[in-house]
Amino acid sequence: MHENEWIYDWNVKSPPPIPPGTRVTLDDETLRDGLQNPSVFDPSIEDKIQILHFMESLGIESVNIGLPGAGPRALADTEALAREIVKNRMRIKPNCAARTHENDIRPIVEISERVGIAIEAATFLGSSPIRRLVEDWSVEHLERTTERAVTFAVQHGLPSMYVTEDTIRTDADTVKRLYSTAIRHGARAIVLCDTVGHATPVGAFNLVKFVVENVVKPSGENIRVDWHGHNDRGLAIANSLAAVAAGANQVHAAANALGERVGNTPMELMLVNLRLMGLIDRDLSDLKYYCEKVAAATKTKIPPNYPVFGHDAFRTATGVHAAAIVKAIQKHDHRLADAVYSGVPAHLFGLDQIIEIGPMSGKSNVIYWLARHQIPANDSLVNRIFDAAKQSPRVLTDDEVRALCSEAAHN
Repeated sequence: MHENEWIYDWNVKSPPPIPPGTRVTLDDETLRDGLQNPSVFDPSIEDKIQILHFMESLGIESVNIGLPGAGPRALADTEALAREIVKNRMRIKPNCAARTHENDIRPIVEISERVGIAIEAATFLGSSPIRRLVEDWSVEHLERTTERAVTFAVQHGLPSMYVTEDTIRTDADTVKRLYSTAIRHGARAIVLCDTVGHATPVGAFNLVKFVVENVVKPSGENIRVDWHGHNDRGLAIANSLAAVAAGANQVHAAANALGERVGNTPMELMLVNLRLMGLIDRDLSDLKYYCEKVAAATKTKIPPNYPVFGHDAFRTATGVHAAAIVKAIQKHDHRLADAVYSGVPAHLFGLDQIIEIGPMSGKSNVIYWLARHQIPANDSLVNRIFDAAKQSPRVLTDDEVRALCSEAAHN
């Protein structure tokens, strides 16, 4: 049977919101916005370079290599990452964050000149009414600040990526005025931000659609539209996909959803979803190692129930589930085994379905475990392990099952 005959897919019973063939690129914020998470350790430059190479191997198109205006270490690490890209002729394109102030933009200019690579200046500025109230800013002040910052970056040879913070809570007139000002003075990429995780998918779609129709198209320029989201409501992936459906060209994300408060859009899950939606087609078998490397370097943990890359993502000890997976495996079709009790095909990401033994298991779990570990099964051994599992409050470890096997062999 063809795979399409196994699963009736309500996801595709109407025209897809993102047409097939849509080009979506990704900007990795792990080494900048991701490190603003208050629980993370700032990795060594050696670790940052390894993470950069994982990004390259995964085909991630661009990377924020830091905010060099933040201090000497940030400056040194940013330059080292830029040099690594040049030295290895990497395809990934660097950008740097900066406040809309010459003192933040100038270090990017200097690094770009010393290293010999174009570095996009991602100049950011608060824009929402609540921020303007707190700061005593007028929209006219923001326009003048925008004009000066973008002009300074462009005149010094930097590609300009203009960012407004909290765009999702900013009134339409201010959104139009600020982005139009930035484009008029040379910005060729604009970033719409859900800085505080306020957006819903409908809101993300509406904002991007408004900017495309009322700012980008009237400008007559070739402008890249980026979406930068946070996950405070747990909607970061859905919002990012809605933004793409509305016309965003690039999504910002960070490994393991690191970032301010509860974090940014998770990069690995963007890659997973873009792959499953057919919008990218690339080898993602290194994606697990990218996640694990970032977790180790930042001294954070991937929750066991985290989608796809959590320890439990493809494990089951439940009897009914395991029995179905075993039957699928016995048909010698890994696609079938991946699909019968999983919405994500493990093999696409270098992973496998794992069957364990615990209090909710059936005897098929035990029989499969023994076969997988090349241990001859008989009724006595199966019953011994099965009975032990039923009395346990948790899944048995492999060592505990082996010990039961050893005990049975000596009785």
